[in-house]
Amino acid sequence: MQTGMSEKSRELIARKLEIVFVDTYTLYVKTQNAHWNYMGKEFFSLHLLFEKQYQDMADAVDEIAERVRALGFFVTVSFDFFQKKSNIPTENEVPSSEMIEDLVTGHELWICNVRKVCELAEQEKDAATLDLLGKRLSVHEKFLWMLKNYL
Repeated sequence: MQTGMSEKSRELIARKLEIVFVDTYTLYVKTQNAHWNYMGKEFFSLHLLFEKQYQDMADAVDEIAERVRALGFFVTVSFDFFQKKSNIPTENEVPSSEMIEDLVTGHELWICNVRKVCELAEQEKDAATLDLLGKRLSVHEKFLWMLKNYL
């Protein structure tokens, strides 16, 4: 594949993007869980917020996976792989009182990891990955800001 990037660079970025994919999918599932299971005073407004956020992340996992494929590599998709590779903890049950804090922590971890991947993409002159991740950073920072306002 002749794209102006070496195969080694493309693979390095693809493997880092695969972790972004896994972390996004993990946050997607956690947010959908909160959408279904959150109980409390702010139920209705949070129910709508969670829905908006998980719908956005559903589209994002597709975009991230397609970027990995565009770099010439396959995306590993399995629950076992997700559990092994995710930077975001996956508890089985989180009480409603802790769901927002749990999502805040997840978004913070996601943002910190993606900034590192952006540094790599910039170093390798991968403008397409930088563009994708820059847009995603903006979205996750907004999600984080919105969630923190409920704490």
